[in-house]
Amino acid sequence: MSTRATERQLIEIIRRAGARGTGVRIGIGDDCAVLEPGAGRLVLATTDLLIEDVHFRRRYATAADVGWKSLAVNLSDIASMGGRPRWALVALACPEGVTVEEAEAFWAGLLELARAHDVAVVGGDTSTSPRGWIVNVTLLGEAVPASVLRSTAKPGDVVAVTGTLGRAAAGLAVLERGAAPPGVAPAALDEVKAAHLRPRPRVREGQWLAAAGGVTAMIDLSDGLATDLGHIAEESRVGTRIELARLPLGAAVRAVAAAVGGDPLAWATGGGEDYELLVTCHPDAFARLVDGLAAATGTLLTGIGEVAASAAGVRYTDAAGREVAVAPGFEHFVTGRP
Repeated sequence: MSTRATERQLIEIIRRAGARGTGVRIGIGDDCAVLEPGAGRLVLATTDLLIEDVHFRRRYATAADVGWKSLAVNLSDIASMGGRPRWALVALACPEGVTVEEAEAFWAGLLELARAHDVAVVGGDTSTSPRGWIVNVTLLGEAVPASVLRSTAKPGDVVAVTGTLGRAAAGLAVLERGAAPPGVAPAALDEVKAAHLRPRPRVREGQWLAAAGGVTAMIDLSDGLATDLGHIAEESRVGTRIELARLPLGAAVRAVAAAVGGDPLAWATGGGEDYELLVTCHPDAFARLVDGLAAATGTLLTGIGEVAASAAGVRYTDAAGREVAVAPGFEHFVTGRP
């Protein structure tokens, strides 16, 4: 009898089969591969798929939204390693009947974000799709000497996140409803919907954090805190303890949760697609990083827990210090999205 594969099992199969090869500094297992083509130069490489009715729905995501987000998710991977994004290849498959206006809007959305980060689209491919839009972007970037991996967290480190959590999940809850929930200010609705449809990757923040010193590991929050922090714990062979009361939840997330009967903490830990940066750092560097990041980029850095010495995975405690269970974040083949 065949066993149904999970996403993590599929990645592990590919990881075991993949050869390192000449010039491969870091292969499968981090946000980007780190390649060394020669003369000491390092290149970051990442790729992501966006599939209609898995990652987005066309009934509320415009073609321009899809174009923007297809590049944003890759930029976020480069950001998590402190790199500089440079060149993109874009493969787009559309069903029959796609209009010129839709195609132009897709490219307009993608190129708007590309120009903001000085990224050149240098190639790709197009095809017809039997059902729905499929987008694959491959992004190459320049690594910096202080590139940060997910496998280098140390016991005693502070665990911190940029920005606020749960906005994309709140936006998805609003978009899936169709009608705006009553009692929520229009500005709050716009904020959470934009977080889901047009996330803003933390490229400047990643570069600053990598160069500042004191950061030991970093990953972007694409699949949710519960899943992505698990990646750091597994790759670094450490445990972590997170205090749920310290998670940064914005007023818009709380307002939407109250209106639709959602759980803002569940959105923050398992909702995914926040594309914030999850960071571990030396305790004596934390205050300096908080002040410096705010001054350099205007972005908040919030401590939410610590790295433990034992490789006991991720533990969560409530406001009273009691250990509590948290649902896992998104995983393909297990969790439905959007």
